Amino acid sequence: MERRNAWKDYDKKELKELENLSKDYRKFLDNGKTERECVKYIIKMAKEAGYEDFCEVRKEGRKLKAGDKVYAVNMNKAVALFHIGKTPFEEGLNILGAHIDSPRLDIKQNPLYEDTELAYLDTHYYGGIKKYQWVTLPLAIHGVVAKKNGEMVEIVIGENDKDPVFCVTDLLIHLAGEQMEKKANKVVEGEQLDILIGSRPLAKEEKEPVKKMILSLLKKKYDMEEEDFLSAELEIVPAGKARDAGLDESMIMAYGQDDRVCAYTSAAAMFEMKEVLKTACCLLVDKEEIGSVGATGMQSKFFENTVAELMDVMDEYSELKLKRCLASSYMLSSDVSAAFDPNFASAFEKKNAAYFGRGVVFNKFTGARGKSGSNDANAEYIAKLRKIMDDNKVAFQTAELGKVDIGGGGTIAYILSLYGMNVIDSGVAVLNMHAPWEITSKADVYEAWKSYKAFLKDA
Repeated sequence: MERRNAWKDYDKKELKELENLSKDYRKFLDNGKTERECVKYIIKMAKEAGYEDFCEVRKEGRKLKAGDKVYAVNMNKAVALFHIGKTPFEEGLNILGAHIDSPRLDIKQNPLYEDTELAYLDTHYYGGIKKYQWVTLPLAIHGVVAKKNGEMVEIVIGENDKDPVFCVTDLLIHLAGEQMEKKANKVVEGEQLDILIGSRPLAKEEKEPVKKMILSLLKKKYDMEEEDFLSAELEIVPAGKARDAGLDESMIMAYGQDDRVCAYTSAAAMFEMKEVLKTACCLLVDKEEIGSVGATGMQSKFFENTVAELMDVMDEYSELKLKRCLASSYMLSSDVSAAFDPNFASAFEKKNAAYFGRGVVFNKFTGARGKSGSNDANAEYIAKLRKIMDDNKVAFQTAELGKVDIGGGGTIAYILSLYGMNVIDSGVAVLNMHAPWEITSKADVYEAWKSYKAFLKDA
């Protein structure tokens, strides 16, 4: 059952649409390298598409009706978009769920130190990474500093051509004999992933002069004291813009495509909908890379509480109706899949792998080895989705995440399935997943966007 390469069937109109979507997607990636930045950008898009802040609607005591569009924000790190449909909430929602956090390095709360007249920021890596991939790269600092007076300072250093960049240093090959004998997970260890931030001493200072120079610059530019690191959220990410990849410009290379490629296409699909029969929802959450925990992860009650509030302002709420709503819903857990890489073919089972250019990927299950930790979608739901995709001429493929005993992975799918709703993983195949620079096929990005629109319309 080999799937056809989608590029072979595009006409000029579709190719133009594909390139326009890819251009907008790259812009989103450039402006959304953290969860907060993604939420800010999505809200801007939502307002342009006619969405209103649900908090304001609720405060004003307004009722919602079919056709109304609202968004709700959770701690500036997660956002839910709703397009109200014609059917009662009790009959269920059509949900696109993705995550907007990505593997990175986080600055610790007490990070700044000096050693032999070099200044560093101490880090703690976030999510699953190959630590050796993060050394010697140009890196940028993104995030916020919350000050005691309530002021929030936004920081982005390393993205403008005139900005300095930062890096994690590595041992020169001439002295690396012992290092090269280590296993890959020990070549560079977590506590070695500190960011080199400066080397110039502050004049007339004898004790920690380079650290004091850094503090003086932070004070001058951001009115920031050393103790302000205690209430800062600063993320270290690769510096640089998303780029077309390949001589044929058929791919996109960028940081954070897991899972912002599905987040963007899901939101963009929502904004395309003129009207919907069932209420459509796009849910973009944080913390998936560390288990979906915490107040902004999928395991929080944010989504459930927001649906309850929506039903309340529409005079449809009861605890029983909320349960019926969630159990009757359909969801695409919009998350990426591992693209087949011929350089590492032994990790894949070729009949059940995802391939570049063959469309959006449906993973019946993820998990590891004996399907441990997975949501396993039922046959009836997959049949329904096959019909929707075929009726809307969407290129799609099915896959597993590598060979059975090799490894595995997880998504937010199993959490939503606890409500009894139908859920399946559906997303874009990615090369270099979790590396600083990941690669996707423009055709797969385009087909994912088409699939999400078809799902919202027909599920």
